[in-house]
Amino acid sequence: MTVALIIIGVVALSSTGLAIILMFRLLKSQGDSQSQDSAFGHQVGEIRQGMDRVNEAIQNLNVDRAKQSERLETMLTSLNSSSSALRDILANTQARGQWGERMAEDVFRIIGFVEHVNYVKQATVTDGSSRPDFTIFMPENKKLNMDAKFPLTNYVRLVEAGTEEEAQQHSLAFLRDVRDRAKEVVGRNYINSEDNTLDYVLVFIPNEQMFHYIQQHGATVVEEALRNRVVLCSPISLFAILSVIRHALDNFAIEQASNEILSELAIFDRQWKLFAAQMETVGRRIESAQT
Repeated sequence: MTVALIIIGVVALSSTGLAIILMFRLLKSQGDSQSQDSAFGHQVGEIRQGMDRVNEAIQNLNVDRAKQSERLETMLTSLNSSSSALRDILANTQARGQWGERMAEDVFRIIGFVEHVNYVKQATVTDGSSRPDFTIFMPENKKLNMDAKFPLTNYVRLVEAGTEEEAQQHSLAFLRDVRDRAKEVVGRNYINSEDNTLDYVLVFIPNEQMFHYIQQHGATVVEEALRNRVVLCSPISLFAILSVIRHALDNFAIEQASNEILSELAIFDRQWKLFAAQMETVGRRIESAQT
């Protein structure tokens, strides 16, 4: 009996312990589940906040893109209007000439040339036959005349040509225009000894692309112009030419100033010698009076 009771007691205790362990694990599992649910809920909340921020950023980006698109459209509209206005202006021969003169004046201003000091506009030549667009003053009272030419019509047709044949046709017409403009300058008496001019005259082409095309495809035109003592120049090459002229003017001014200084020093030397001679004479008279 005692052994049986002991066995029954052990089994009962074991069952009770197992039940307690199961209960404990169940409670622990429920606690862990609640903790995991809380952590998961926190992560979900952070993800939602992140998504909200992303959505807000996307909305702001869309708004900014819409504003930028609107500004770009406004700028393109303004640019198209300006381009159309410029095309209309340049379609007029007189307007093209004025625009070319403005480009030349911009180069003068960059170099530091001042109108009526370093150059004049539309000054009539001595015989009254013509007026160059610009007359540039050189050292020793020399002058250099320049005209601005902008043969645009056939150049635009060349650029807008749809076929190689059309491009070739308009290229020949454009180079012929350049040759004609250079010949016009030759016949205007811009080079003459009465006005004390240099032996060359400048023709200003106020567009670098146009000038480059002439240099690349119109070598015979350039050579013919040089034989007639006409130098074609663009804004960049005009800048270089004017820089050389400015340097020559500065050197000439320094030379003149140096000559004036030497002249004044020579006068001072003569006066000083006269003064020294007078002082020597006075000294001798004083010595004679003392004796």
